[in-house]
Amino acid sequence: MLQLNVKNETSRLRTVVLGSATDNGPTPTAEEAYDPKSLEHILAGTYPVEADMVDEMEAFNKVFQKYDVQVFRPERIENYNQIFTRDIGFAIDDIFIKANILPDRERELDAIQYIIDQMDPIKVVRPPEEVHIEGGDVMLWNDYIFIGTYKGSDYKDYITARTNMQGVQYIKDLFPNKIVKEFDLVKSKMEARDNALHLDCCFQPVGDKKGIIYKSGFREEADYRYLVKLFGKENLFHITREEMYNMNSNVFSIAPDVVVSEKNFTRLNTWLREQGFTVEEIPYAEIAKQEGLLRCSTLPLIRD
Repeated sequence: MLQLNVKNETSRLRTVVLGSATDNGPTPTAEEAYDPKSLEHILAGTYPVEADMVDEMEAFNKVFQKYDVQVFRPERIENYNQIFTRDIGFAIDDIFIKANILPDRERELDAIQYIIDQMDPIKVVRPPEEVHIEGGDVMLWNDYIFIGTYKGSDYKDYITARTNMQGVQYIKDLFPNKIVKEFDLVKSKMEARDNALHLDCCFQPVGDKKGIIYKSGFREEADYRYLVKLFGKENLFHITREEMYNMNSNVFSIAPDVVVSEKNFTRLNTWLREQGFTVEEIPYAEIAKQEGLLRCSTLPLIRD
């Protein structure tokens, strides 16, 4: 039986589900793109190839092995993208929440059912159909749960809007003792540099009290100021529009002092080391072309 425990983004990781790029299928058509960055690379002929993505994910897996982390992988689905496990479910404390994801991706949940079967069934929940929520929008910070959403009246018109206010309310009801704070994110169907697909595209805590943030990812400046007040401006690394596009806030913490980061994030990685972090650099730039990076590829189940 897996005893789930995830209370924040940075405590020592013990068990994780890492996605898979094997048997990833052909390059999608423009009509099949779920986000503007994938669309951009499909149209440009620069969409990543499977062999490169498999190599990148294996580099990530080797870091987990180095730190003695138990790693589960999804069962293989032929010709199917199974990289971004963060979207399909997430753990809060000892509860596993199955995400109501885009209908086309329901099979991804089936591929990790063998892992879910190892959990206490009483601790596994599935929100009602009207609740939209994906793991990339859910950020844990001990007593806080930060949730990315989109409050525009045109929510239904945006395939890039993945978590609705019903999703926020669902988490509030499920965890009444937590401080649940939603953040209204900037969305774009056509320009990836102006699209915060999930909260982890524009904010993520690192260590015990620091974070990475992109101010223009928030529709309301008050949401940005909330995080500045909570963390302290001196503890936040502010990324640029281009760094947000390259997914600089989508790193992944294995421990309070260990961060896995993309090797090209020179400015960020230098800052992290100056703050005393061990930075495990790996190549992940090909996977980043799908508007997802390290946090998106992981589904933590047990942290200290």
